Amino acid sequence: MKRVVLLGGGYVTLHAYGAIVRRLRGELRRGEVEIVVISADTVHNFHGFTGEVVAGLLPIGLTQTPLTEAMPKARVLHARVTHVDVVARTVSFTGGDLTYDALVVGTGGREPLDAVDGLTGHGLTLRGPGDLADLLQRVRVIDGPVVVVGGGLAGVELAAALAARTTQVVLVQSADRVVPALHAEQPRLAARCTRELTRLGVDVRTGVRVAAVDDGSVTLSDGSVVPTHVVLATTGQRAVALPGLESLPRDDRGRLVTTRDLLVAPDVWSAGDAASVAHPRSGLPVTSNALWAIKAGDQVGRNVARALRGRAGRPFRYLGLGQAASFGVGRGVADLYGFPLTGWLAWLMRVGFFLRFMPSRSRAVRVPGELVRRSRNAQAPSRVVVLR
Repeated sequence: MKRVVLLGGGYVTLHAYGAIVRRLRGELRRGEVEIVVISADTVHNFHGFTGEVVAGLLPIGLTQTPLTEAMPKARVLHARVTHVDVVARTVSFTGGDLTYDALVVGTGGREPLDAVDGLTGHGLTLRGPGDLADLLQRVRVIDGPVVVVGGGLAGVELAAALAARTTQVVLVQSADRVVPALHAEQPRLAARCTRELTRLGVDVRTGVRVAAVDDGSVTLSDGSVVPTHVVLATTGQRAVALPGLESLPRDDRGRLVTTRDLLVAPDVWSAGDAASVAHPRSGLPVTSNALWAIKAGDQVGRNVARALRGRAGRPFRYLGLGQAASFGVGRGVADLYGFPLTGWLAWLMRVGFFLRFMPSRSRAVRVPGELVRRSRNAQAPSRVVVLR
């Protein structure tokens, strides 16, 4: 029997699994192939609607699907990977070890909290197991403003969502403007982000950085101090390092460098935040977001299935979709393949896109009703999402 081991419980694993199951139905039915998922989390966290969850427009349970439900044909192990040996073709984890015939590294990335004094231990993130639930619990008993560190798209969307449910949010951005990358691509969309932050009363501090964080305050580089017990870091990401893979080529963010067919070593594939994947046309690393992880994960699964049948893999060819922003129910803007959309059409396109990729159909069908019902009693948040 051949064994496929998938590391992580995110988009790459979920969509690689789906592609493998679709292409190896016979082999799985006959017991010739086994799929094993090793994840530190017990659920798949769907991040598309995180802003709505933070703003109180959706219950957190709708965005979390148990891995055993999302991947019923896999053996799911709740454990942490402790070592990978690409020569012996083994994966060690808390509780045992396994050999593999094909390995997929989809362990994602984490915010580099150690870059700021005191942020480790005091700052919250949203990438690890239980992080979103922890944030929701903290903001229920908030003392002082919420400080969001980082003014990229993730920081803007979360600052806006938090402002919809609390009285004060401070957004700290070291650059001279928020969403600087978006300014270069879509200046009108970036300007809309800034206006929405203003409308929601977010205190935006640009041109300063967080110098230190302690249990009760954040000190900025200009000497100002913001009293708070809730600090959310959205400062980019660093790939999760797995012991045993140190010798593999990496970029300056610690991501595994892939070939065109998403290999990082013989019979080892990677994608998503853990990998540096080259855009098929420009050759530059693709953006680290959900859609690229979904599409690359699907290609990884296709190539794993081909490899198990003794066939060569195919290159990753996805070129991108566009970008969209939502500022509440029925209020949105979008750039879809260069075509501008606004208002309800843009908002519905974005919601439809996310619903399409939710792993649980039973949860997905409940989302529109929850959004409409809860938005009647709560101000909808700004929402900015890149769909490239």
